[in-house]
Amino acid sequence: MARRRKGEKIDGWVVLDKPVGLGATPAVSRVRRLFGAQKAGHGGTLDPLASGVLPIALGEATKTVPFVMDGRKEYRFTLRFGEARATEDAEGEVTATSEVRPDDAAIAGALAAFCGEIEQMPPAFSALKVDGRRAYDLARAGETVELKPRKVLIERLEFLGRPDRDHANFLVGCGKGTYIRSLGRDLAIALGTVGHLSMLRRTAAGPFREAAAISLPKLEALGHIPALFGALAPVATALDDIPALAVTEAQADRLRQGQPVLLTRDAPPSGALVRAELGDRLVALVRSDGTALQPVRVFNL
Repeated sequence: MARRRKGEKIDGWVVLDKPVGLGATPAVSRVRRLFGAQKAGHGGTLDPLASGVLPIALGEATKTVPFVMDGRKEYRFTLRFGEARATEDAEGEVTATSEVRPDDAAIAGALAAFCGEIEQMPPAFSALKVDGRRAYDLARAGETVELKPRKVLIERLEFLGRPDRDHANFLVGCGKGTYIRSLGRDLAIALGTVGHLSMLRRTAAGPFREAAAISLPKLEALGHIPALFGALAPVATALDDIPALAVTEAQADRLRQGQPVLLTRDAPPSGALVRAELGDRLVALVRSDGTALQPVRVFNL
């Protein structure tokens, strides 16, 4: 019996421009198969009806996924006034209607209330767990979904204009855990009407931007390794906002073995998280206690 291959050791990030209609998990699977990589993950889920930046981690990059998940996100979205839907996007059935259409001045004036730290009720159709089950599974089964509001951070919310009376376009920059579908729902209600998202596109996730994203057809057209390596960003890209610290070969060896490194000078302040690097190679994420570096994540690169 032939021995099944586990895949190649390929490390790095692919910034995928996910198309509408494809879920995040199937998108990861397709990229993983394309590279023949041993393991893969993503830096923040994206609804099937949303498009845009889906950072996909391969190999050792999966160890940096939490830093992208925790990073700032940016979206463009279109709010469709006059129809509330069960899923709060165009997929669900209509649950309420309204003839009210706010004018531009009212829309612009309502945005300030949604900036800063706000409380937000997540959508019933979401991946959050309720008693061990996904909320969307409960919702699809017709069961009542009881979720709790939670605090989210909206750093930026801009009204970009409206193509017609029923639609308005926005740009939002936000922190971890923000649901743009909920933001659209609540904004419509604040404007005296109901609404849902008819378009959602993520333009940034952590350090990954729309300009660097590559579509699946273009990725598939590259064929095989080594051409695909041109679409691979380094593992350390996800850690761009974490300062780097040069270490020696001996220090790098200790960190790779999970052992602390004592610093006799220039130690980062206690509690600081830094990237330990040997030349241009990422060795480990380490935390300083003021005199030594304690390994937090070790990379096999």
